Amino acid sequence: MIRLILVGILLLLSLAFFLQNQEQEVTLWYFFGLFEASTPIYKPILAGFGMGLLVSGILLFPPWIRGRIELRRKTKALQETESDLERLRHSIEKATGRVAPTLTDEPHGEPHDE
Repeated sequence: MIRLILVGILLLLSLAFFLQNQEQEVTLWYFFGLFEASTPIYKPILAGFGMGLLVSGILLFPPWIRGRIELRRKTKALQETESDLERLRHSIEKATGRVAPTLTDEPHGEPHDE
């Protein structure tokens, strides 16, 4: 969430910069001075900013996908383990005739805070 806020602030600041510098011209030299073009200064800066967002998005996308897949795999393994644990508790209860304590049960010796 903090990253989203920081990106939003950065976008607002760059938008303010672009709006303030619409009239200023810059001359761009292409291919070591063979070609030149005059354009408002905010266009090359906006293009650089956009390319930076694109490259960072491309570089961060695969690790994000890997993290989501790993999280899904571990969540599934945890759910299977919890169901196995519950099944074992029920089998112990049937075999002994007693109720097996669970992790959510409170210890009998300690007072309960209210």
